[in-house]
Amino acid sequence: MKLDILVLAAHPDDAELGCGGTIAKHVSLGHKVGVVDFTKGELGTRGTPQTRDEEAAESARILGLSARENLGLKDGFFQNDKENQIAVIRAIRKYRPEIVLANAVYDRHPDHGKGAELAYDSCFLAGLAKIETSQDGKIQAPWRPKAVYHYIQSQLIEPDFVIDISAFWDKKMEAVRAFRTQFYDPASKEPDTYISNPGFLKLLESRANEFGHAIGTSYGEGFTVRRIIGANNLFDLI
Repeated sequence: MKLDILVLAAHPDDAELGCGGTIAKHVSLGHKVGVVDFTKGELGTRGTPQTRDEEAAESARILGLSARENLGLKDGFFQNDKENQIAVIRAIRKYRPEIVLANAVYDRHPDHGKGAELAYDSCFLAGLAKIETSQDGKIQAPWRPKAVYHYIQSQLIEPDFVIDISAFWDKKMEAVRAFRTQFYDPASKEPDTYISNPGFLKLLESRANEFGHAIGTSYGEGFTVRRIIGANNLFDLI
């Protein structure tokens, strides 16, 4: 299956928190969007790999994803090395996206910055013909996305551009709350964590309000880039 946009995420729920509104918006525009989670979040204090799988599947349904899979890399311990790059290259060549959205370039959780580096390097390497990968016994053709953008996560990073998600805020939050074990639930008996604190979802909304306000809308999601963005004319930037 060829995707228009592939979101690469260190953990299940990274995509929803960082760019869930952008995903929902582009699905509504008719684009095929998929998510590849690197790990099952098995080191997380709350939930289990099984519940995270179930939650990820429910979120995928809510967002209307065309594909979602998990590479099963080691939560907390994966590195930007050859073994893991090959796994990500295989996924990029499988889905052949035009655009990749990847983790924040740095963040509170070290996996996010590592995930950003792994995604960025793998997108380049996926275009090299002399790196051979296979799927279902067949050699994969090289593929390099046209663009890689990094969504912003817990730590505030000044965005290079902001996507208006005002019409999709509720859909984003529905997808976020699909990860019911991870976020605030007064009935839960699991230990409190940084993201299960009710203030975390307030921070998420405040951040979206701030980014939205910067572009004259109610809600926005910010992204950073490593390469200069080109445009055909000035009106493409409005």
